[in-house]
Parts: sequence; C-alpha cells; structure tokens
Amino acid sequence: MGSSTGSRPFRIHISPFTTASYGPGPGDLGIVMGGGGARAAYQVGFLRSIARRYPNLEIPYITGVSAGAINAAHLGAHAGTFREAIEELTRLWGHLEVEQVFRTDSVSLGRQVFGTLRGLASGGVEGPDDALRGLVDTQPLREYLSQALRTSGGEIAGVARNIERGRLKALALSTSSYTTGQSVTWVQGQDIQEWERPVRRSRNGVLTVEHVMASAALPIFFPAVRLPDGWYGDGGIRLTAPLSPALHLGARRVLAISTRYASSVEEAERPVVQGYPPPAQIIGVLMNAIFLDLMDQDALRLERLNSLLQHLEPSERHGLRPVKLLVLRPSVDLGRLAGRYEPRLPRVFRFLTRGLGTRATESPDFLSLILFQPDYLRALIETGEQDAEARSDEIDEFLADDG
Repeated sequence: MGSSTGSRPFRIHISPFTTASYGPGPGDLGIVMGGGGARAAYQVGFLRSIARRYPNLEIPYITGVSAGAINAAHLGAHAGTFREAIEELTRLWGHLEVEQVFRTDSVSLGRQVFGTLRGLASGGVEGPDDALRGLVDTQPLREYLSQALRTSGGEIAGVARNIERGRLKALALSTSSYTTGQSVTWVQGQDIQEWERPVRRSRNGVLTVEHVMASAALPIFFPAVRLPDGWYGDGGIRLTAPLSPALHLGARRVLAISTRYASSVEEAERPVVQGYPPPAQIIGVLMNAIFLDLMDQDALRLERLNSLLQHLEPSERHGLRPVKLLVLRPSVDLGRLAGRYEPRLPRVFRFLTRGLGTRATESPDFLSLILFQPDYLRALIETGEQDAEARSDEIDEFLADDG
C-alpha cells in the first residue's frame, strides 16, 4: 500500500531560525501523538521506520492524547532501546483483537446499550457506582493495558525508572474532565512546573493505567473513567492546543504524528454520501473536528508565532522562544481504508455499526476509530512505515542533532 497518487500529504516543517540561533540538541526533543482510536496504529508504523534508522534515539518529552496516550505510555515506560520499544509496540498493535478492547458478545452489547438508553430516558446515570455507561464495556482494554504496560498496583512503574535513569524528563497524558469541563494534562516528570489556563491545566503525579484509559475513552462510546477528582473522558475533546503540553514541558523541537489525512481540494469537494447523511457519517465528521483538525490549527498558530519572534530582539520576546516543528500524517485516507476491512468484524458488532450507516459512506471515519481488527491495524502500521520512508530526508534533517 503506497501513497495515493491523488493525495497531497500535509507537511509543516517550521524552522525560522538556524541551529546556532537557539542551539537545539539531543535534550530538547519532544513527540506529540494525537488521537484517532484504532488509527493510532499508524503512528506505530511511522515510529518503526524511524527506529530502524535511529535505534537508540531518546525522546525526553513524550505526550499523548486519546489513543495516542497508549503509544506514549508504552514508549515512556519501556526499559529497552527506542527500537526495542517500538518493535514490542508493533507486536501489541499487530495482534490486537476487537475483543481485547471491548466486549462484543450480544449479551454485553445489549446490556451496555440498554443501560445507556435507560440512563438517558431517566435523565441521569444509573448504576451501583454511578458510573457513566458507554455503548461498550472496555474492561478488556484495561486488563490488556495493565499487562502490556507492566503496571504495579495500577502504576506504570517503568516511567519512574526511566526518569531516574535520565532517559525521560516527562510523560504527559491529556484527558477531558466531565466534572469541570477543563482539559487536564497529567504529568509525571522531574522538576516540571504545573501550568494553568481557564480551560486547560496540568497536574503532576504518578501515572496509572486509569489515566491512559481516561485519555482514550471515546465520548459516549467508551465509558468515562474515575480519577481522583472526578470523571474523565477522551483528552481530545477539550485539548484545543494539542502541541501545548510538549511546549510547556520544555521541548524545543517537536515531532507531531497525526492520523488525519489531508485531502486535496478536489478530494475534499467530492461527496462521500448520497442523500441524507447516516449517523455514522455525522459522527465521523464530529470526531474529525474534535480529535483531528485541531493539530493543524495549532501548527499554524505556532508557525505565525515563530515568524513573529523572528522579527523581535531576544529582549522583546517575553520569555517566548522559537520551536522547530515537523508534522507527519497519512498519505492515504484511513477512513476509506477501514471500509475494506469492515466485513471481518464480529457479527454482532458488525450489525451495530452497519445499523449506524457505515456502509452508506465512502469514507467511514467513525468505523476507522473503532476497527480494532488485526488486518486493518497491520495495514495502518505498513502505511505508516511507507510514509516515513517517503519522508526520510525530512525526518533525518529534523533529527540530525540526535545523531
């Protein structure tokens, strides 16, 4: 699966100042991994290609949101080299089954859907612990992550070890608080100062599997997760500046991996549905707006800020500094790709997705978020590898300071 000839990959490589101007080096690299549900497997493919050329690469600042938080947590906790960490992550994603993410049997799906509808009808949430019901039960994912991240009492123990060894300066996972409406980024690191804005803030502490579960909890579809001060869901809902956590932590070079395909003008104007849009199409548009579009907007803001700083004397910058940014993204539409693998979903779950109209749209973006099928995930990994190879010169230039 190579790059689509009709696609125009979105590329931002911002470096308005020379290396000598602000002295980037091995200790200032950060990575941002965005959301996208099952699409996060694409990020693994991209990193796998990079790891082959930079097997001992160290990334001191690691941030993730939504499904990207799973990759971030694994990378921040792994005890081996960068290449060893990515190879293990590749195996985990390449063999992941839907049943390891949420229960797909008819009894479980029926209970979850009925419980959600009953809660809506009653005007509140019902349940023994007042837990917000989702359309699926994600306990299998919690158990899978606990094993994959080698947690101890829920704590992702490898993070503390890597911080002590000096390999990692900070790991940050973003969530959305259903209790306050704020975006809350949970940080485990060394000498990291907390930040606070009206709608987004950080909290320092020890990261657990529950933080990962909260960050990856797709709204309505996955249940909310209880953290120390309230209920939390997918971090992409309220994180209007996806690059900001890495910048707050101290990164001055940021490698951002999105899972959003940037279509050409011609492709963007081409209808993907005929007639009235089915629920799956509406949900897909909404999910793209929430989880995938914001990184583009944030990157453009950073580009403008860098341009402004270029024309100011250092004494006039009020502590702001230029940032070198490389945004990487798919060369093919991952939603369209998902449509090829939909027939292989478990029968009961396939009945539910088709009932939402996933087969009535040419680009079922909603399906691509929840299609945790090994064949689709391996296709995403392969696509990510090929895209990274196609942009190897840019990546090598960006990582030149890391050897």
